[in-house]
Amino acid sequence: MTLPHQPTSPDESAPSSEDRRHMLLRRWLTAITIVLLVGIPAGYLVISAEQSRNSGRDKESESSATGLRDSWPSHMKRRVFEVPIPAKSTDVAYYETSNWKTSRLYVQFRTTSAGLDRFLKGAGTSRSQLDDGVVTISARDAETVGWDFSEGGDWAGTTHAQKDPRPSQDITVDMTHLSRPKVYVVSTATP
Repeated sequence: MTLPHQPTSPDESAPSSEDRRHMLLRRWLTAITIVLLVGIPAGYLVISAEQSRNSGRDKESESSATGLRDSWPSHMKRRVFEVPIPAKSTDVAYYETSNWKTSRLYVQFRTTSAGLDRFLKGAGTSRSQLDDGVVTISARDAETVGWDFSEGGDWAGTTHAQKDPRPSQDITVDMTHLSRPKVYVVSTATP
């Protein structure tokens, strides 16, 4: 008695060219997936480490500075110390000091007459609050950054005091050139 011929199972048959293509595609997709799963986080870590290193260098450079730096303070510093430097200001320089009791941001810049009004309004005061012939920045603060208010300038100043923890600003303006006044600010924050 003979048994009828049984077909072979699909697993036992020879692989077709379509199966081989599918296997190669699967291997490529697996390799790409692995590269993406490992490569993207690794790349992110490298970029993050470099940014952190550069940030540390910037902070080290800034903290080792002993006088005014010829550049704009960061947006964050301007916001924290409430020193809204007008756009297109020139001769911008700043210096920051900090200790456990107080932090100070010293800023100088030259602006236009309209820029001065925008700055004073943004700082919470106005041109009418400027007292002619008055320098509101203390001799100690001026000495810290090398400002000299003893020379013949057409000075006007005001102090904008605010309740802690908001900063208070001593503002002195050299009005010698009315179209290009030079502004000196010491903003003091007490945490």
